Amino acid sequence: MNAVRAAVAASLAIATAVCAQDRSRETSVATTAELRRALAAARPGDVLVVAPGAYDGVSVAGVRGAPGRRVTVRGADAASRPVFRGGLHFARAAHLELRDLAVEGAPANGINVDDGGAPDAPARDVALIDVVVRDVGGRDNHDGIKLSGVEDFRLERCTVERWGRKGSAVDMVGCRRGVLEGCIFRDRETDAASSGVQAKGGSRDVAIRRCRFEHAGSRAVNLGGSTGRAYFRPKPEGYEAKDLLVEECVFVGSDAPVAFVGVDGAVVRRNTFVRPRRWALRILQESRDADFAPCRGGVFVGNLTTWRAAELRGVANVGPGTAPETFRFERNWWWCEDAARGAPELPTPEREPGKGGDPKFRDAAAGDYRLAPGSPATGYGAP
Repeated sequence: MNAVRAAVAASLAIATAVCAQDRSRETSVATTAELRRALAAARPGDVLVVAPGAYDGVSVAGVRGAPGRRVTVRGADAASRPVFRGGLHFARAAHLELRDLAVEGAPANGINVDDGGAPDAPARDVALIDVVVRDVGGRDNHDGIKLSGVEDFRLERCTVERWGRKGSAVDMVGCRRGVLEGCIFRDRETDAASSGVQAKGGSRDVAIRRCRFEHAGSRAVNLGGSTGRAYFRPKPEGYEAKDLLVEECVFVGSDAPVAFVGVDGAVVRRNTFVRPRRWALRILQESRDADFAPCRGGVFVGNLTTWRAAELRGVANVGPGTAPETFRFERNWWWCEDAARGAPELPTPEREPGKGGDPKFRDAAAGDYRLAPGSPATGYGAP
């Protein structure tokens, strides 16, 4: 009898799970009002399919799916994304996916996902996939994508072009366990924005992989930064950011493609840097409170850097209040295009440096910075 009861209970559990799956809905929307209503009523597993066309901005709080059953908002046609002119804002979101959407011309941030001002209750499990953000913000601190207090997130194959002059393509404040992969960040060659991708305010365990940065702000990647104490998530812990990774990316231009700023441990490996305009990398400290560790523990390994002496002030720029002696440089390839240069001056001696020289890109004039067959720099830089 007990075995029968167990079998019945198992059957009921399966039936309950199947019914829960059956309650998921796919809802088509074609106006801003329809989308707002659908978001207000969304349940775990629901898919909101947005028709091509122009939409107003949308701001909504509390859209929550469930583990393994995200609420998904996606464009009906990836070749003709719906375009949101006023931006998208999701507060207190959980288990949310945005896919095949575009934001253009928003006056402030393009896409905003946050914890709704409750640092102890982070937004979580958020994915942005094949999303485009372009021409948003103005002269102020306006970001292409703003993430505040978000955990377990992914940005895949997103494109962000031209954002606020004091802002970032992607600004992460107090964000943890995230991946940016296969994205493109493109800004202007002159009148640069502040930064491309920035992780600060207590962010940690964030990886930036296989992305392309084209003149993506004065600092293309800002590993750390400067954050008011009230904005840290969940609270200041002695660093702006910790345990960050940048790997297999291509950087073109920018005053400094990589800046370590008040970060406690960051690895930059197997990237290609082409013609930085002032420095290849910076080591800085902008949060000066006594309980903050100095910028430390950076690793720069396996990278390929080309530059022009007429443009560069120096390969590395080290600011006060930092711990440059804790940085490690290893197996990097360096090439000055317009002058004979030996090994660059670095904060610590490099281990096993590459021999340097022209790396032989496939077609640099066309922006193809893959290495040609037989390149002497094979094994260095982005694959």
